[in-house]
Amino acid sequence: MYYQFPHKTGQYVVEIVEEKGDQFLVKVLAVLKHPRQGDLHSPNEVENVFFHERKALSQFEKRYTTAQFLKDYPHDVPNYIDSLKTSLAELEEKMIKRNNDYSEQALKCIEQLKIDYSRQYKANF
Repeated sequence: MYYQFPHKTGQYVVEIVEEKGDQFLVKVLAVLKHPRQGDLHSPNEVENVFFHERKALSQFEKRYTTAQFLKDYPHDVPNYIDSLKTSLAELEEKMIKRNNDYSEQALKCIEQLKIDYSRQYKANF
């Protein structure tokens, strides 16, 4: 069974690999929504904040969570690299349309992420 799992500002398809009491160890299979760039505590801000580059969780990366954060995912699981490319392209398109200081900073991060992901997954981003 597959689940949708939110982590910070990203969304992932995961499967449960272990249960420990109320904790579930989940493994990442696909990216549904790429994490936003920038400071989580000051969204859309660029002044006086540390603007973080935020990567998606890696393929097969594992995280502990509780049942309340897991929603059934009844669809076919997309290929991880394809889903990462799609989610990053969607974020990039959103930032291009926004056209402000925040989106400009986010686009710089996205360009660097493309380079990093290309190296990590040996695929063209």
